[in-house]
Amino acid sequence: MYKIAVIGGDGTGPEVVAEGIKVLNAACAKKGIKLDYTEYDLGGKRYLKTGETLPDSVLEELKKFDAIYLGAIGHPDVKPGILEKGILLKARFELDQYINLRPVKLYPNVETPLKDKTCDHIDYVVIRENTGGLYTGIGGISMKGTENEVAVQSMVYNRYQVERCLKYAFEYTKKRNKNKTLGLVGKTNVLTYVFDLWERAFHEIGEKNYKDIKREYYHVDATCMWMVKSPEWFDVLVTCNMFGDIITDLGAITQGGMGVAAGGNLNPEGVSMFEPIGGSAPKYTGKNIINPIAAIAAASMMMEILGENDIAKNIENSMIEVMKTMKSMSAGNMGMSTTEVGDKIAKLCS
Repeated sequence: MYKIAVIGGDGTGPEVVAEGIKVLNAACAKKGIKLDYTEYDLGGKRYLKTGETLPDSVLEELKKFDAIYLGAIGHPDVKPGILEKGILLKARFELDQYINLRPVKLYPNVETPLKDKTCDHIDYVVIRENTGGLYTGIGGISMKGTENEVAVQSMVYNRYQVERCLKYAFEYTKKRNKNKTLGLVGKTNVLTYVFDLWERAFHEIGEKNYKDIKREYYHVDATCMWMVKSPEWFDVLVTCNMFGDIITDLGAITQGGMGVAAGGNLNPEGVSMFEPIGGSAPKYTGKNIINPIAAIAAASMMMEILGENDIAKNIENSMIEVMKTMKSMSAGNMGMSTTEVGDKIAKLCS
């Protein structure tokens, strides 16, 4: 039995999570595995009612679960940044979810804006360092509101943060066993201090422990170009927090958009959180037309990280078969409702 914390969150988050749970229950029942869910009302509604984002007491409870399954965070009546920092970033930092895992995979019958690219061309993984860099908020503003106002925000990394991310990336590349190529994405020609650290650690770790893994380096701007022109070049990419945030959104649109992209915020030694990449999409709330594929893909990833590879593969294969029958991946144009997508996938999983 696995204990799963469920955060439906805002907008269509609870709707897509409900379909993910439906699929999880079917796939796990087939293997005789039970999932014990505990729901938490974190999100915009709670904040507007109580002023709370992620209370410390809830944070302590979350540490006791095997995984966290998240729908979406974002409310139109809450100023941007409050929920994102108060819930998502706080959870990542406090639970030390130092890896963001983002597969970029084009599925059959899913449109990509990349001309002449198919499922054979778009199948790689981005590993993003998730708790350091610019997102830690080191910096400040002086003389605010004057003509001499100064704003500073610093990219700060220590060797420990860099090494543990790189080691995870090497191990993942080894386990993935596709092209056995790990590419470091950086900007050594401008960010000469931070990426000198990243690059030295990258080659030292690779030379010492992973000689069977081919190492490559790409500037982040060049990476963006090749993600569009020749995504088939990539196997696994590893990068810092900021660059990872940007290139994974680029990757998502090439694989068909936010409706199919899923990610994991991982603490390999603790509790990890899995979520669809898309936002809360409040305009679609309650209409039963939102695409739940990304949430179901996140559920598959969750089971894989928990070590249940057969269940994860069953969910993914069932998901692919249903995607082949959908008219589109966009909300309202799928040719079926949100619940129908979940029902069909769950039935195939059983």
